[in-house]
Amino acid sequence: MSSFVIKGGYPLKGEITPQGAKNEALQVISATLLTPEKVTIKNVPDINDVNNLIKLMGKIGVKVECVTPHEYTFQADEIDLEYLQSYDFTQACANLRGSVLLIGPLLTRFHKAIVAKPGGDKIGRRRLDTHLLGFQKLGARLARNDDKGVLTLGCTQLVGSNMLLDEASVTGTANIIMAAVLAKGTTTIYNAACEPYVQQLCKMLNRMGAKISGVASNLLTIEGVESLHGTEHTLLPDMIEVGSFIGMAAMVGEGITIKGVSFENLGIIPDTFERLGIKIERKGDDIYIPHQQHYQIDTFVDGSIMTFADAPWPGLTPDLLSVLLVVATQARGSVLIHQKMFESRLFFVDKLIDMGAQIILCDPHRAVVIGHDNKMRLRAGRMSSPDIRAGIALLIAALSANGTSTINNIEQIDRGYEDIEARLRALGANITRND
Repeated sequence: MSSFVIKGGYPLKGEITPQGAKNEALQVISATLLTPEKVTIKNVPDINDVNNLIKLMGKIGVKVECVTPHEYTFQADEIDLEYLQSYDFTQACANLRGSVLLIGPLLTRFHKAIVAKPGGDKIGRRRLDTHLLGFQKLGARLARNDDKGVLTLGCTQLVGSNMLLDEASVTGTANIIMAAVLAKGTTTIYNAACEPYVQQLCKMLNRMGAKISGVASNLLTIEGVESLHGTEHTLLPDMIEVGSFIGMAAMVGEGITIKGVSFENLGIIPDTFERLGIKIERKGDDIYIPHQQHYQIDTFVDGSIMTFADAPWPGLTPDLLSVLLVVATQARGSVLIHQKMFESRLFFVDKLIDMGAQIILCDPHRAVVIGHDNKMRLRAGRMSSPDIRAGIALLIAALSANGTSTINNIEQIDRGYEDIEARLRALGANITRND
């Protein structure tokens, strides 16, 4: 198990460029299974979750070529259908959350898919019902094998259908879109997720010959086509990494520029940090975060305590609540963090409390943070990363703390952040990796 050793208190300064979007990468790489022609994807992040999906694509017979460290081509013209039924395949899927996005493409193109309980962050129950109900609406048959711990989906031909999703699931929406593009007839998806990454997937599929309308709304109409062709696609910068860098710059920065953020796709992320009192300057498509001596948490108009809660896009992404919580520990004022979607994501706050943060964990979903106003720095500590986003939040805390901290289980951080220690050292951080 690898670890980071961080000597806190070193100010960060300079420029940093966000990686390609992890969640978009998982969707569009899976979508390459929809055509036998070559698809080129650029700005691919070199992180564990994406790399493991790329390896799995190779195992199932996709011809994968690494053109550069951040550009790949995929050609799914000779898929190993027998391997898709194997124990090795289901085990690989069980260890990789992103593998769930293979189901839609495999089902619609090859008429059969195996579903294993996916891995990933330990942040609470992440059900597949939205995916499965959508596939069944399209005509798929579902069979359960409890002995092997898998579900099997099959069909002769998926047929378009009208559906209302039980929740605006991002991966569920993406999966159903990919299944519907080759279905016979027209599909309408109401209560669809409309995150920028889902929009990107739709735009890529349309360039491949799909007929998807309503992109960027929560009502999608998909007219099925017989086949799709190849294309090129460039990933957006990762909005979660942009938000993480804003928080890091606020707590330990002396002037940091975040390059090429695709500002129009950040939604309310900049506004949310500004409600924490953080000064953000937009310079074209870059963001500059000046040194923050103090930052004052806003209140609502009636004077009540500020609350940040996650919500489907264009609401606040749940992936940034951990970062916002850490940044609030040094703000002036108090804030309620309400994590509605996952019941285990706030349990890392006990580590921050050990570091001297004033946090009241109300229940598995809510925490009140009482800011120190930079009058009392956090103490260094030894901790372990429970998931990707809590891991980066703990890293930000350690960078700002007095003394030397150790973060174990950093493989979780590696799943979502590319070469993070080298990029932070370039800004002035004192961080080393112990393998």
